[in-house]
Amino acid sequence: MRFPFRVGWNSTASYVGLLAASFALALFTSYILGPQINIYAYDAMFRAARPLPIRPESLILAIDELTLMDCGGIRGIRRPIAKALRALATARPKVVAIDVILADQGAPAEDAALAGALQSTANLVLSTELIDGDRIWENPRPEFAQNAKLGHVSAAPDGDSVTRKILLYQHNSREQHGALALEAFLLSRGVATPREALDFTALRGGLIRSELAVGDVTIPVLEEKRPKRRLMRVRFFPPDMTVPVVSMKRLLDDPAAAAQFAGKVVFIGVTANSETHDRLFTPFGLTPGIAINAAAFETMAHRLFLTDVGNQWENLIVLCLLAAIGLAFRYLPGWWAYAAGALILFTATLIPYVFFTHQLVFPFATSFFVAWLGTLTAASYYHLVVRRNLRVEQASRERYQQAMHFVTHEMRTPLSAIQGSSELISRYSLTEEKRHQIALLINSESKRLARMVEIFLNVERLSAGQMELKREAINVKEMMDICVQRVRPLAERKHIGITLEAIPEDLNVTGDRELMEYACYNLLTNAVKYSPQRTEVTTSAWRDEALVRIAVKDQGIGMDHKEVKQIFQKFYRTKKAEESGEAGTGIGLSIVQQIVEQHGGRIEVTSRPGAGSCFTVVVPARAVAQVPTAAERH
Repeated sequence: MRFPFRVGWNSTASYVGLLAASFALALFTSYILGPQINIYAYDAMFRAARPLPIRPESLILAIDELTLMDCGGIRGIRRPIAKALRALATARPKVVAIDVILADQGAPAEDAALAGALQSTANLVLSTELIDGDRIWENPRPEFAQNAKLGHVSAAPDGDSVTRKILLYQHNSREQHGALALEAFLLSRGVATPREALDFTALRGGLIRSELAVGDVTIPVLEEKRPKRRLMRVRFFPPDMTVPVVSMKRLLDDPAAAAQFAGKVVFIGVTANSETHDRLFTPFGLTPGIAINAAAFETMAHRLFLTDVGNQWENLIVLCLLAAIGLAFRYLPGWWAYAAGALILFTATLIPYVFFTHQLVFPFATSFFVAWLGTLTAASYYHLVVRRNLRVEQASRERYQQAMHFVTHEMRTPLSAIQGSSELISRYSLTEEKRHQIALLINSESKRLARMVEIFLNVERLSAGQMELKREAINVKEMMDICVQRVRPLAERKHIGITLEAIPEDLNVTGDRELMEYACYNLLTNAVKYSPQRTEVTTSAWRDEALVRIAVKDQGIGMDHKEVKQIFQKFYRTKKAEESGEAGTGIGLSIVQQIVEQHGGRIEVTSRPGAGSCFTVVVPARAVAQVPTAAERH
């Protein structure tokens, strides 16, 4: 494919410097705003990416509403737990983990029954929790914990109170315990103590990634220095893929249901909605604490670990993104560069999700900010530097087109007069007096044509900054008299009256007389051209403090608000103007606006369809003494 325009790059170093600055700004922005954005993106990816179906190794024996109603509330739960443990014993579950704090003393008979059931349960994990400002462990009563391992059930929510990770270990000054899910996993694998694996990778936010080895399973660990904590990301599951839940009440009513617990890791805990203290927010909403423990266990059992990408890979990937953006806008022409930029932006947004589907956590904010800021920088540079030559070329082409339109629009009348007059002389035998009149007309129209060309060229030079505006005193009354006399023949042919209201003799402005005269003449001819027959065109001028206002008012076709906003655009004509049959190209008012703006003024337009228009030229007044103000004039 051939491209009609090719540009050169004269300053690659400045381009690279701007991209480097955008990269630094992106990293800084990501450092400030990134943590919260990363959290939102992380939760969204959880809901969007569905893990492969698994066969759960665990079951939840739920203390639900039915169970609590049957035992009289949470205080009477020990008797049902004891009965459930005896029912489970027949199925021989692999591990039993109980997420109920058994630290207080209950009814002696119930405590004795529960202690006997617990002591006869193999591979038992009981829950414990740090209290009193993390100084004291709230351990189970000694008779309950004789044959049990202890696992903590403390939550580790993020700053937005959403639990995404679990604390693998928690300790006070004397004692340390692993998480309930970790202790259950160790028992299920027959491992007493995990060993440290050698991996200390630096991550964002001052975290360090290390590893724990449990048999042939390596658990990635996020280590915080302050406060010193060791965490594991939990792979939560959608509602239709969660760990199966069995009501404790239904198990007690039908002991044969215990068969489904054979060889499983059983998590016993509260799921009742009334126990709100044991329900936490996760990426999928409110979740019972026992379900979080079961999800953490399944994460370890099926190696569904979410591993954070190291800083070196993160930086390498975002640098590649930035390089791709820079090269795209450096070497691809036109819309190909923008298409490539859009593709890179889409890729940058997709990268964290692709990593997530491969159980890797890539910070969303980093790639997002690097890609967007890099693209904005490259695209802006592309516009400001590369497109400059194209704009120059287009401006030259437009200037040429405007000149051609001006010739056809403004010069048609004098050329027609010259052509018609010359034909009269050549085709007919005329008296000497008539020939003299026609010769004078040809001479007058030729001079007028020359003035038009000079005016147009002067406007173009002024707009291009190639000449300075003349600064001479212009008497407004004289100027408007001349303009009205020139346009009166055109008005008489349409039986349109032209009224020139009284203008103060000493009303003056400063500027280029020919340009200002042309602007006012153009407004008058437009008023006559687009007014119906037997109407009135009124022109007036007055001083308004430091300004002079020159108004041309007609009773013509008028315009609506939308048309008024576009009337000064080059080559724009209203629909009614086109339907009127009057010749025109829509360039006249554009030239008038340029002239007035070069004089430091503006044009105000009021109009209403069918009720005519009023064009008011507002320019600074010339500083002369004893010029009547608007208040004095009225």
